[in-house]
Amino acid sequence: MAWYDNFFSGLVQEAWKAAQTDEQTELECDFLNDILELQPGQRVLDVFCGHGRHALELARMGYAVTGVDISPESIEELQRAAEREDLPVEGHLGDFLTTSLGNDYEGAYCLGNSFSFFPHDQMLAFLRKIADHLVSGGQFVADTAMIAESVLPDFQERSWMQIGDITFLMENEYDLQESCINAQLTYLRNGQTLQRQAKHYVYTMAELQRLFSQAGFTVTEKYSNLDGSDFLLGDDRLLLIAQKNG
Repeated sequence: MAWYDNFFSGLVQEAWKAAQTDEQTELECDFLNDILELQPGQRVLDVFCGHGRHALELARMGYAVTGVDISPESIEELQRAAEREDLPVEGHLGDFLTTSLGNDYEGAYCLGNSFSFFPHDQMLAFLRKIADHLVSGGQFVADTAMIAESVLPDFQERSWMQIGDITFLMENEYDLQESCINAQLTYLRNGQTLQRQAKHYVYTMAELQRLFSQAGFTVTEKYSNLDGSDFLLGDDRLLLIAQKNG
């Protein structure tokens, strides 16, 4: 069983949702709309879709979106919202690595910092599966805050965050042998305490580019922000754009 199989529920989900704003979602969807260069009606794959904040907004723009997530409560919320608005969104519950997908897609994305969940062999399989379900020339957008050039210059062993009425503590330990961050997460609210453990595998930019190449992609852009700023050492976010090879 993978560490993330039963991770996304309860306070974890509530904290994540509370940390996202409608403005942020709108800006990210505008970014995807510009980068993916799709026409209304074309098919988009949302990898680790969560409760569908991007999938639903892109469907409102006219795209047909398929979302995959391992959280039952997230997929249920996505499907309810799509049915309520009669939006062209299809939710698949399951582990992306083993979930069967249907049609080829003109574009795909993985936003929200779930991109770092896999060790090397699984990461390659993950990228190959995305490539296999993209049409030739299709674009994929990957979002991560766990690339080595972001994490290691100022590694944080302990940090606190207040998200609405939820207090969130992250305690990190870096595994040199695995190039992996083992995180102990604690969520506190009104006397309720929830603890979870997570793993984030850390890749250098060069490693990521080699993995994308092996999976059948060409990396075309590396941004640090939605405004298209180039990614530089120490930037806390990477938006990597890759195109499936013909």
